[in-house]
Amino acid sequence: MTDTNAAGGWKDKPLFTPGPLTTSRTVKQAMLRDLGSRDFEFIRTIREIRQELLALGGDTEGEYEAIPMQGSGTFAIESVVSSTIPPNGKLLVLVNGAYGHRIAKMASVLKIACAVLEFPEDSTPDLGAVKSALDADGAITHVAVVSCETTTGIFNPIREIGALVKQAGRVYFVDAMSGFGAVPINLAECGIDYLVSSANKCIEGVPGFGFAIARREALEETEGYARSLSLDLFSQWKGLESNGQFRFTPPTHAIVAFRQALRELTEEGGVEGRAARYRANHETILAGMREMGFKEYLKPELQGYIITSFLYPRDPKFSFEEFYRRLNDKGYVIYPGKVSNADCFRIGHIGRLFVSDMRDLLRAVRETVEELGVKL
Repeated sequence: MTDTNAAGGWKDKPLFTPGPLTTSRTVKQAMLRDLGSRDFEFIRTIREIRQELLALGGDTEGEYEAIPMQGSGTFAIESVVSSTIPPNGKLLVLVNGAYGHRIAKMASVLKIACAVLEFPEDSTPDLGAVKSALDADGAITHVAVVSCETTTGIFNPIREIGALVKQAGRVYFVDAMSGFGAVPINLAECGIDYLVSSANKCIEGVPGFGFAIARREALEETEGYARSLSLDLFSQWKGLESNGQFRFTPPTHAIVAFRQALRELTEEGGVEGRAARYRANHETILAGMREMGFKEYLKPELQGYIITSFLYPRDPKFSFEEFYRRLNDKGYVIYPGKVSNADCFRIGHIGRLFVSDMRDLLRAVRETVEELGVKL
């Protein structure tokens, strides 16, 4: 299975990154239309997208609302943090990577009371510690965690955490930025009140908007909580419900591209079908890198199939900057590391990429290592 990204044999460099990602030619082509924000077709497109997002989250009982929000995924996360916590509320953030820290920083900037429960980047949150924190601090009203922490590629146990949060009677927020659409998530079964992801991750759209999926009962209680006009999640929802429109100028081209991306997700077999391709990509990269002598940062039982962190070789001849440049010159884009306690680089397995692309990258990595004279 292959994908040509443009006519005449020209092709963008494949992006082995956590996003933005390589997109299909047909998703790009979908943007070659101009639609007005009040156009009937555009309003219908928004309605269809909202319904399909709920289906991806397994909302069979009609308990949730999907709310697109202009800007990157980080904007959508901040819309939840800034709009759903009451003035006297307190957020507990479970942190085992850079993106958990980002949520805590948002709370700090917004002057929201916040506690951070931090765990090593190569481990998942300790459930006993989470329960103890909730039992010890009755002021905590909300709990946030990152589902796939792309600092390392680790998958966190959101279902088990959700059970603890619900048992304690708190509101549960999951940053599912890098996994939604390719990692099965049932909103109700995980006890999720708010989930956030982005157009340009596993659904393989283009940048321009993120979205929140909110449990309606929880959302209805947040009127008046917003600390921002443009990021007011409740008002965005009410606007969409009243006339189907965004309150402010929508990213029209990104929206129509996303509709096409959702169609292609369905054609691939939905979440399970896309997960299968990403797993195959991951397994191909892992086997090939190990064969060369590279070592991954995480233990295998903690590693997800979205992105993998590899440790720098110990050979002093290895320079990531030179390694990155030479791969880029060969037409392959990987990603620097974000781990705080180890030197790593990352290879993403998502986007419109296939096993053949992974094999091509492995050949380029092998050639580059040989050029640099690095011993693995």
